[in-house]
Amino acid sequence: MKPSLITVGEPAGIGPDCILRAFSQHPQAFQHCIIVSPANWLEDRARAINIPVQFRVFSSLHEASSYKPGPHELCLWNPVPDHLRGTVTAGVPSTSTSHAVICCIESATRACLADDAQALITGPIEKAILKRQGFQFPGHTEFLAHLSRREHVEKTTDFVMMLASDTLRVALLTTHMAISEVPDALSIEGTLDCIRIVDHDLKQRFGIREPRLGLCGLNPHAGEQGHFGKEEIEILAPAARIAATEGINITEPLPADTLFSANNRKNFDAIICCYHDQALIPIKALSFGDAVNVTLGLPFVRTSVDHGTALDLVGSPDVSSTSLLAAIVMARDMCDTA
Repeated sequence: MKPSLITVGEPAGIGPDCILRAFSQHPQAFQHCIIVSPANWLEDRARAINIPVQFRVFSSLHEASSYKPGPHELCLWNPVPDHLRGTVTAGVPSTSTSHAVICCIESATRACLADDAQALITGPIEKAILKRQGFQFPGHTEFLAHLSRREHVEKTTDFVMMLASDTLRVALLTTHMAISEVPDALSIEGTLDCIRIVDHDLKQRFGIREPRLGLCGLNPHAGEQGHFGKEEIEILAPAARIAATEGINITEPLPADTLFSANNRKNFDAIICCYHDQALIPIKALSFGDAVNVTLGLPFVRTSVDHGTALDLVGSPDVSSTSLLAAIVMARDMCDTA
């Protein structure tokens, strides 16, 4: 079986804590998993939080994949050149490690694209720190899509950010951008591409034969027939109608303030939202710590935690690894379904 790769994310954040605590509590979840990281990022944190782990460090993925770890051993693949590793101070992110963080993510992604790994599970990154070193992407999702993208892309949208839990799945038409930019970022083509990707991946990755999709309106009361905005009339509804003619089970744009009620959300396998907080507020209110960030539309499985770097919690016993464990399990299940 090909391995799943786990990146630490920001090494000064709780990414290392989550990996170490998850492994110490549920080592069986890490079967066929390889951590992509310089060794000291995890070794130093393991000593600091007093979690005994034996690390087996490899300079190539092939060597790491060929090794059969013991019950208390964690496999690490370190693709980072020595001069890029930087210095890690727990709770204090530094630009000195930015290139190493990016190197780990890119190396793991390219391994998945080369079919040397079956899935990528990512820890949280400190976006502002990476941007200071020239990182041009709003977040993981856009970077992974960029690395996966072929030269000629005919679709307006070729990836979709989705968060999923046992209670709710939400997909985003736009991801990391200012609220003021959202209306201009919406289009019929982009909305239609998103609907198609969600429908396709729910079938192929989640084993849902006939997905039921809800579509959120952008404006209060879904625009109130154009009185509070015309995006529903001019963009969202036309896209939904085209999708329906293709056999996709999608609603017209519906008011977001009632779409997430207990009675309504049980009618959908996923709800497509117009912007970041429209999607993330309800799922984090219902499932924070248990939800998983999934990127749909990629040629490989990618999941991630539903939280940030939590710099103030680094080293604390209050750090929870439940979202990381959920991300590992969901990646495994998606690979088994595909």
